[in-house]
Amino acid sequence: MAALRCLSRLRRPLRAQGGSLRFSPATLWILSDPNIGHGPFCPSKSRARPTGTLSAAALVRAAPGPIQPYLRLMRLDKPIGTWLLYLPCTWSIALAAEPGCLPAWDMLLLFGTGAVLMRGAGCTINDMWDRDYDKKVERTASRPLAAGEISSFHSLVFLGGQLSLALCVLLCLNYYSIALGAASLSLVVTYPLMKRVTYWPQLFLGLTFNWGALLGWSAIQGSCNWSVCLPLYFSGILWTLTYDTIYAHQDRRDDLAIGVKSTALRFRENTKQWLSGFSTMMLLGLTVTGMNCDQTFPYYAAVTAVGFHLARQIYTLDIHSPEDCWKKFSSNRTVGLLLFIGIVFGNLQKTKNTEDVKKPLASSSKKMNTDAQEK
Repeated sequence: MAALRCLSRLRRPLRAQGGSLRFSPATLWILSDPNIGHGPFCPSKSRARPTGTLSAAALVRAAPGPIQPYLRLMRLDKPIGTWLLYLPCTWSIALAAEPGCLPAWDMLLLFGTGAVLMRGAGCTINDMWDRDYDKKVERTASRPLAAGEISSFHSLVFLGGQLSLALCVLLCLNYYSIALGAASLSLVVTYPLMKRVTYWPQLFLGLTFNWGALLGWSAIQGSCNWSVCLPLYFSGILWTLTYDTIYAHQDRRDDLAIGVKSTALRFRENTKQWLSGFSTMMLLGLTVTGMNCDQTFPYYAAVTAVGFHLARQIYTLDIHSPEDCWKKFSSNRTVGLLLFIGIVFGNLQKTKNTEDVKKPLASSSKKMNTDAQEK
């Protein structure tokens, strides 16, 4: 009976032909889950996703009532998305630093501000596109636009304000970076639509979320070194495919019910094999990045640690448990921070290697001068 109750809500993907119901492969896979009707995935039961961001959520709740819907619209109560947007920027900024130097703190702060604003703008655009969809899903029905707490006009004005502030941040950079940053706007606007037309919306999210891997380098160096930036960007996209596929498994029944697509529905029980492939290629891309900018041992040690972290994520992942999916998804902040720390220490190690080379050369030169004077 529980399965039938859930089945009755999956109306869009089902077609009645000749008095009988025909199921898509994704629908049959969903219905084969033994937890259907009993676990938190059943659309007929309420499901509260663990936030893991109590402090951020508390700050939003403590804000004045009239502005709380706008803060929730830009997801300030769930900052993990901001971290995942910001971290590729930090990698690029740190890689572009001069050997033996720490990354530019002013650029890290500037890009952090930009990440908050652009993530907020992306969420606003997403909710504007998905307003009608969100009303049909219990988990998203409480979002400010879907719940009617904010009108479409006010959300558009709010979006304009966020983009205007983000433009101010962008204008602090060099001309090359301004043009490069502006080029990403089309991705920001269109990627929320991709789940309507393809099972690979996570790929388009990766293209969007990792643009900072290009922008961070150009902000420091004045232009992109493509031998470094492209493999870094490629690695970031694969990272996004990994963590956002895990994220999408939380919503696969809701997605099927309202007719949207995701890699979770595409990969189904083969998810772990796909994630293993993405992670392997990500590590390969990071290795190429390090080789092309003369990185040192700490960097490769961090890449190895990232590999172990991802392997453990994938091995222990339970795609049928939304709580575990959320936990694994959120742990990717640690992945990004591990890599950032490795880049910083790897760059600091560069000056030691340089000094090790210079010392013998200086000693040799001094000895030659001494011998010449004695003669």
